[in-house]
Amino acid sequence: MAIVVQKYGGSSVADADKIRNVACRIAASFKKGKKVVVVVSAMGDTTDDLIELANKINPNPMAREMDLLLSTGEIVSSTLLAMALHAMGFKAIALSGQQAGISTDSAFSRARITGVEPERIIKELDKGNIVIVAGFQGITPDNDIATLGRGGSDTTAVALAASLKAGVCEIYTDVEGVYTADPRLVPKARKLEVIGYEEMLEMANSGARVMHHRSVELGQVFDIPILVASSMVEKPGTIIRGGENMEQKNKVRGIAHDMDVAKITITGVPDRPGVAAAIFTPLAKAGISVDTIVQNAGANNITDLTFTIIKKDTPRAMKIIGPVAREIGAKECISDSKLGKVSIIGTGMQNTPGYAAKMFQTLFEQDINIQLITTSEIRITCIIAEDKVKEAVKALHKAFELHKG
Repeated sequence: MAIVVQKYGGSSVADADKIRNVACRIAASFKKGKKVVVVVSAMGDTTDDLIELANKINPNPMAREMDLLLSTGEIVSSTLLAMALHAMGFKAIALSGQQAGISTDSAFSRARITGVEPERIIKELDKGNIVIVAGFQGITPDNDIATLGRGGSDTTAVALAASLKAGVCEIYTDVEGVYTADPRLVPKARKLEVIGYEEMLEMANSGARVMHHRSVELGQVFDIPILVASSMVEKPGTIIRGGENMEQKNKVRGIAHDMDVAKITITGVPDRPGVAAAIFTPLAKAGISVDTIVQNAGANNITDLTFTIIKKDTPRAMKIIGPVAREIGAKECISDSKLGKVSIIGTGMQNTPGYAAKMFQTLFEQDINIQLITTSEIRITCIIAEDKVKEAVKALHKAFELHKG
C-alpha cells in the first residue's frame, strides 16, 4: 500500500472549521487505500502570539525554553486534527517530532534535521492509523526539543517522505501553486504546472515564500517530487521535481522579490590579506547570514566593501562591524535598510546571452537605479530601492512575457 505524506500550513488549520475541512481532505486520501502521514504547522498566528507573550515575560528568553514553548503550537494543531478524524470515525494518532523519530542538532530556533527513524510511524500505519506529526521540531542529542526555524514544517514533511520512501510529498497551503511572480503584485502571473528543483531553490532563496529552500534541497537530494497546492480549493497545483525541460521557449521561468534587505558598506578598507576574514568571521559567529558581497576595485591599496543582510540584523551587525572597521583602519561603516531585491530565474538562461541586458534595460526604462548586482548560472538579482520593487516586478514580468504559456 502506497504511503502519502501531506503537510498543511498554519492558515489551513487556523480554526475549528478549517481543521475539520483538512480532516475531510485527509479522510478522502485514506479512503483511496493510501497510508497517510500528515505534518501540520501551528494554528494561524499561534507562533507569533507565543513569541509576543514570551517577550512580555522576558525580552531575552533562553533559546532552549523558547524552542520548547514554540513547539507546543504544532502539538496543539496535531492533536486537534487527530480528534477531528476520530469524530469522523477514522483511526488517527498524533505524534510529536520526538515521537515521530526526528533527530536534530542543537542549534535552537534554526536546528537542522540529522536523521529520521520512522519505526513508530510505520508501526502506527500498520495498525491502520492515520499518523499526524507535529512539524517544525525534533529532538537534540541532549533530549531537548529544538525547532527548525522558518519553513520547518515543510522540511519535516519532505524529510519524512524521504525516510518513508513516499512517492510524493504534498504541501497544502493558502496558495494554489508556484507562480511566475507574486500574484498579489502581478494579477496576470501564471501558475506553473512543473518547476525544477534548481529553479525553485533560486526562487525560494530570492524571496518567494511558497516554499522554504531547505525543504526543496531535501527533495532534490532524495529525489522526492513535491506538490504545492491549495488546501482551500480543489485545483491542480505545481509539481517541483527533477528533469525539467531546459529548452523551453522562454528561458526565464519566474520573477522573485524580497523586501527584507539591508546593505552595509565599509569605506576606505585596506586592501590586504585577511581583511575580509576579519570582517565576516565575527558576523558568522553571531549567526548573521550575509548574502551579496561586492568589493570595489581598489586604488592605492584602499577599497570599499559592501554586503547585504536581512533588515532585523542591521543593528547587531553594525555593532559588531564598527569596532572591526576601526581595528583594520577603515574609514567608516554605513548602513541602508530601505532596500529590496528583484530576481529573474530560469535554467535556460545559463547558455543564452541577452537576459541581463534586457533586465537592466527594463529597469532603466522604469527609472529604477540598480545599486548592486549578483548572479548565479540561473539567476540575475538586482538590489534596488524598496519603494521600487513592486514596479520592477511588474515591469520585468511584462518584459519577459511570463503571462504567456
